[in-house]
Amino acid sequence: MSKKLNVAVVFGGKSGEHEVSLMSATSVIRAMNKEKYNIIPLGITKEGNWMLYNGPIEKIESGEWEGISNKLLREDPKHNIFSVVPMGGEGMALSREGIPPNLGEQIDVIFPVLHGPFGEDGTIQGLFEMADIPYVGAGVLASAVGMDKVYTKKIFEMAGLPQGKYMVVMRNKWRESQTTYLALVEENFQYPVFVKPANLGSSVGISKAHDREELVKGINEAAEHDRKILIEESIYCREVECAVLGNDDPVASVVGEIIPSHEFYDYEAKYFDDGKSKMVIPAEIPEEKASEIRAMAVKAYKAIDCTGLARVDFFLEKDTLQVYINEINTLPGFTRYSMYPLLWGATGIPYDELIDRLIQLAVERYEDRKNS
Repeated sequence: MSKKLNVAVVFGGKSGEHEVSLMSATSVIRAMNKEKYNIIPLGITKEGNWMLYNGPIEKIESGEWEGISNKLLREDPKHNIFSVVPMGGEGMALSREGIPPNLGEQIDVIFPVLHGPFGEDGTIQGLFEMADIPYVGAGVLASAVGMDKVYTKKIFEMAGLPQGKYMVVMRNKWRESQTTYLALVEENFQYPVFVKPANLGSSVGISKAHDREELVKGINEAAEHDRKILIEESIYCREVECAVLGNDDPVASVVGEIIPSHEFYDYEAKYFDDGKSKMVIPAEIPEEKASEIRAMAVKAYKAIDCTGLARVDFFLEKDTLQVYINEINTLPGFTRYSMYPLLWGATGIPYDELIDRLIQLAVERYEDRKNS
């Protein structure tokens, strides 16, 4: 029997998507094959403290893991694979010393189940690179570009991928001269428009403005999350998504469609609408359009030099069937019922096998980098 891999599943984080990460991590840990992997749950609090967790899996999603970890760490600072250094209060920092023999000499792979800033924006990926540990998902560059919707759009423009009209508003400039920017938006767009923070996912901070009053409210809300705010034209469309998997030779899944319960697929519709939003997989669209979307998804993936996984989101104009790329998500939601795993399930890769493939891709990319 081959040696079991020590896989650290990192969850939580400092972003507004902390709770989404807890849901994804709970699902991933439950699905991982315990005969293949020693699973090491490693949580990051909203304050940025790293703590090992050794308790019931369901307590991760509820958020109770943090209190349990604090208690265990106070009772036995070396209870798991890291030595623990107090940081003040109840926070703990971690070192890579003190790994007991039953878990081997090191972490073999890190599976970051993190969303948003400090999780999928290249910052923690840089830490993993410096620690010289293989990790699941995109590298530093692709993570950073994929997180920043403005720079993603610039890369997509260079790649010749069609997208809707947009403009960028900087928070400080907006606060200095709201009237100027309101006039610019109304000169270049027709209501309604979408307002988004440039560096956040899971539809956090996104609004649809139907008039000037809603536009002001939407920009101010987005400005609470980011210094860079994106204004986008509203397209009369269907929302479709495609999953991509791989390193140098990525492949695309079937295409799925989101039918939101709200006016658009916002945070509440994604996570708290009790199943009222619908996912249609595969999407009921002409095959030639599905093929076009799959090809565009792979092109976008390669354009930002992505590896591991990504979900690419598109708009399909209802009247003309024109396809517009919306964005790419390098660490998409990963519960059993999230779009990314469901797309691959419909393509023939079940959830547990998908996790295996992502871990294999992480090791393959690490081995390839060692050739440089």
